[in-house]
Amino acid sequence: MTWATDRLDSLKAGTAVPPPIVETLKLGLIGDWGVGWVRKTWAPTPELATADGTLFGGYLAALADQVLAFAAMTVVPDDHLFRTVNLQLNFLRVGRSQALDIAANVVAQTRQLVTVRAEFRRQDGILIADATAQQILMRGPIEG
Repeated sequence: MTWATDRLDSLKAGTAVPPPIVETLKLGLIGDWGVGWVRKTWAPTPELATADGTLFGGYLAALADQVLAFAAMTVVPDDHLFRTVNLQLNFLRVGRSQALDIAANVVAQTRQLVTVRAEFRRQDGILIADATAQQILMRGPIEG
């Protein structure tokens, strides 16, 4: 286990206090995880919809950054931190105010970078968006 996987376990169990940004943006936490992958279901609240009832794309970008970071956490070495250095989001269909199943996977890892990919699907299986990111790894003090 590493600091990151311990954190994922406590987030999944609901015993960790999430950072304030998670509650402010109503991002939710993690549903499940394993080495190289994470899953979560997220349901928007009415105040997150645009005037026409669709999901705000910037909000999906925040969700993507979160879930892609969770995926990176499944493989980050114990003595390293990481930061997002690249994030791309593709909108494939209009998102409405309905629950989404979000899955992210590690697709490549080097000594310096973790590349991750995510899919956002409606609960009927329709893909509405996908995202990729790169997380740079750096040695650093790990604060508990």
